Amino acid sequence: MRTFRKFSEIFSILGLIISIFSLFFIIPVGTALYFGEEIWILFTLLGLLFFAFGILVFALCKKALKSVPNTIELQPKDGLLLVVSVWLSLSIISAIPFYFTNTDDAPIKAFFEAVSGLTTTGATIFSGLDVMPKSILIWRATLQWLGGMGILVLTIAVLPILGVGGMQVFRAEVSGPMKDKKFTPRIAETAKALWAIYVSLTFLCAFAYFIAGMTPFDSIAHSFTTVSIGGLSTHDESFNFFNNPLIEITAVIFMIISGMNFTLHFAAIRNRNFSIYLRSLENLYFVSVIVLGIFIVFSALIVYDVSGTYIELIRMSIFNVVSIATTTGYATEDYNQWPTIAFTLMILLACFTTCSGSTGGGVKMIRVIIMLKQARRELFRTIHPHAIIPIKIGESVVGNRVVLAVLAFMFFYLLTMLVTFLLLTASGMSAGTSISTTLACLNNLGPALFELGPSSNYGQLNNFQLLILAAAMLLGRLELLTIFVFFSYAFWKA
Repeated sequence: MRTFRKFSEIFSILGLIISIFSLFFIIPVGTALYFGEEIWILFTLLGLLFFAFGILVFALCKKALKSVPNTIELQPKDGLLLVVSVWLSLSIISAIPFYFTNTDDAPIKAFFEAVSGLTTTGATIFSGLDVMPKSILIWRATLQWLGGMGILVLTIAVLPILGVGGMQVFRAEVSGPMKDKKFTPRIAETAKALWAIYVSLTFLCAFAYFIAGMTPFDSIAHSFTTVSIGGLSTHDESFNFFNNPLIEITAVIFMIISGMNFTLHFAAIRNRNFSIYLRSLENLYFVSVIVLGIFIVFSALIVYDVSGTYIELIRMSIFNVVSIATTTGYATEDYNQWPTIAFTLMILLACFTTCSGSTGGGVKMIRVIIMLKQARRELFRTIHPHAIIPIKIGESVVGNRVVLAVLAFMFFYLLTMLVTFLLLTASGMSAGTSISTTLACLNNLGPALFELGPSSNYGQLNNFQLLILAAAMLLGRLELLTIFVFFSYAFWKA
């Protein structure tokens, strides 16, 4: 009976999330009406259909929720099951417009595009973006915007109304190794604060793009994909289409802001003290690695005599390094043509540079810092075996449980990377393309190297390869353990 009740609670919340998600169909509907595109009918029907479906599921399961007194705090198992169910459900729903508006594309390709959008990866099967319906382009951008902060984080703010706590959902959804840390007393208030900052940044970014020279449509679409660090553009040439230094500077600023931990933004705004950014060790590493990466790439472009003035080379280096390091995926150049050291370094930076609690992908900088400190501790222990050496991040001591969780995460990260690489090579993809594509999708970056570089797209891949990469994108977005726990005996026994 308890199991039935728990599933009722999970499906009730899932129904609520689907109904909330369906409300965002109004964005492509409004866009289609404004630009005179008949596709508004499809988006309207889909929005109404899934809103009704979500409300129906919610209503059918509501009785089980009402029968439980007081607030229910979802258990870790319930939160994980809900998160995975939501991401798979929303990916399928999001794929439907892509399928019906591109009859030449198989369902797998539409699913791949939807997963890429929601996970803010930015890998796309589409070409000819400049002539595509504006409503489809804004739908892709909307998916990235929703996936950036996470539709679940928004829903957590609503869960207390239902009498359901959301801490377990928050732990499964938010990135980084230290997920129990809240910066407001209630988890719903935390979710609201995160979304308030996220929405405010989006408005500021759109306004800045418009002032810099973008059209209103491009400024809105690119603000969605910049703040979410998604990287999907409305043009095949990405940011090279604009060829505008002011627009590129705007993008760099907001990509860096979005690559930082959003709790820092909250703390800085609440305390009106921006020195908080300087006191964050993770943030200092984040900025330092990006600056170092820009310097190395710029130096490589000069040494290997890449054409362009110094100003042009530094401009190219700053924009593309920031874009790739933050896992955004915009491009102003085909960096496949750059020296090998340059594009190799850039895609490696995408693996770890962004901060925990940001909208970026990858391992996250905080895990790298913890591993570095753990390695240093083990080196010291070889000389002083009995020494007690705590690992500290700032003034806080990192518990051994967190260190072990980071090591476990890295094991699954490397395992996933290896298996994905082997599957892609077995499917006929070249080794270089396979490893770069694996890193691009697992780290939610998007553009890879060689055949799948910034001047190409993923539409050339077969269904098997697309499914493997879609799974890699979901694994990367849900930080691996959320998925791998489903394969453990303990999960199903609990």
